[in-house]
Amino acid sequence: MTRLLLAGATGLVGDATLRRALGSTRVQQVVAPTRRPLAPHPKLLNPVVDFDALPADADWWRVDAVACALGTTIRDAGSRDAFRRVDHDYPLAIARHAHAHGATTFALVSAMGADIRSRIFYSRTKGELEEASAGIGFTSLSLLRPGLLGGERKQHRGGERLALRVMGVLDAVLPARYRIVPADRVAESLLQAALDAAPGRHVIPSERLLG
Repeated sequence: MTRLLLAGATGLVGDATLRRALGSTRVQQVVAPTRRPLAPHPKLLNPVVDFDALPADADWWRVDAVACALGTTIRDAGSRDAFRRVDHDYPLAIARHAHAHGATTFALVSAMGADIRSRIFYSRTKGELEEASAGIGFTSLSLLRPGLLGGERKQHRGGERLALRVMGVLDAVLPARYRIVPADRVAESLLQAALDAAPGRHVIPSERLLG
């Protein structure tokens, strides 16, 4: 069975992934570092951390695989610098610490349009994280690139809710890659990628996440 580190366990996709991982017979333990404590579970190890000062020598880094669903928006973060810290620096630090302690698999929720050459700051940041992750040395690297996520968030995002309504109306006529991707589907694919640990670099576009 796999010892899995899950980053971003309190978010939309992360919460769905956590529930699936805790219920999976393939997972021995879930290590979920968070800022605030999660509800206890027999299979859950929940270090409460400051992501700006992660403990590099903690024993809980010793996992087989990492599933990363950390992410925010520039609006929620408050600035481009704060967004980059959450969506680039934190995931990269987690990946490096886990790899240094023996993790061989990294599965990452990136975004549709991720590209280091993009003129769009959001897409460029996601692309830079993908490229940096590829340079760490994981045996298995999976990059999930969903479009607009569907699901009930804990925090209110007015613009995103409006976009979901519009996209929902158009869903039947839109090309598959532009359709709303349910968070549960992304969580299922994220966990599967982490547990299957297929060798090499794998890019999973939004249309494949629809099932």
